[in-house]
Amino acid sequence: MMIRALLALVTAFLSVGAAGQTYPNKPIKLVVGYPPGGSGDFLTRLAADELTKELGVPVVVDNRPGAGGNIAHDLVAHSPADGYTVLNAGHMAINRALYKTLSYDPDKDFAAITRVAIGPTVICVNNSLPVKDLRELIAYAKENPGKLFHASAGYGSAPHLASVLFESVAGIRFTHVQFKGGGPATQSLLAGDTQVNFATAPTVMGFVRAGRGRALAVSSRHATPAAPGIPGAEEAGLPGYDFTFWFGLFVPAGTPQAAIERLHAAMVKGLAKPEVREKIALQGMDAKPSASPAAFEAEVKKETPYWEKLVRESGAKVE
Repeated sequence: MMIRALLALVTAFLSVGAAGQTYPNKPIKLVVGYPPGGSGDFLTRLAADELTKELGVPVVVDNRPGAGGNIAHDLVAHSPADGYTVLNAGHMAINRALYKTLSYDPDKDFAAITRVAIGPTVICVNNSLPVKDLRELIAYAKENPGKLFHASAGYGSAPHLASVLFESVAGIRFTHVQFKGGGPATQSLLAGDTQVNFATAPTVMGFVRAGRGRALAVSSRHATPAAPGIPGAEEAGLPGYDFTFWFGLFVPAGTPQAAIERLHAAMVKGLAKPEVREKIALQGMDAKPSASPAAFEAEVKKETPYWEKLVRESGAKVE
């Protein structure tokens, strides 16, 4: 009996070890809370391609737009913690401050893998708006309070908060029009239905280069090599304004550490490729993976009070 019990224990141990060694052995779903066309979608598809190459299994993108990313966050938070459902998201602490109730806990329901990229938003205007630079935009907004329509990527999105902080620092007020992502918001700007758009660079850089919209500044204090030719807010005439955002990968809490480490290593390897870094740079962002899952987790926790304070002080809320 003791021998059979010992053999059973050894067999179970070997099975667990084999399972860990063979991860992943089936397709992985990479969920993003925004529709095609925005920075979240761009980075998700790039990450999926690189993870597919490094892991040897298909990584399939699943767009779940709406509610400032909450639909996607909820889906992943309540998915099996087996490493086969991954989330690409930004600062989830924003939604906790923005929404009265959430169906998930940003602190307890996720395990961090790595940051993917970081960058500023781009402050763009429709070509028909009679302003040539950031100072003129601020002056025009002050002369026409509430008459400039701002195309927002959705309540709680990085572009939304970038614009809210801009209004606070510049002492102006836009009329916000909410869309379900950066792509639809940018299309509204290009069509002339709205006049101002704080957009993630992948969403608008192609249109800016083609002359279909004008970029007045980036939302970081200084210019970034990732968006050549576009001044930072300080150079453009608004000192004291500084806003950047990131996207990173998460899995449900309780996911085996071996799977988390495997995903981290694969993403870091993919982001180290010069051609991948160039693709991200061409979209106005910088590839910036975290040193480890633990390091990314610590960064997220450290930033949480800042984002919650920004939401509270801005007065931003879901209507």
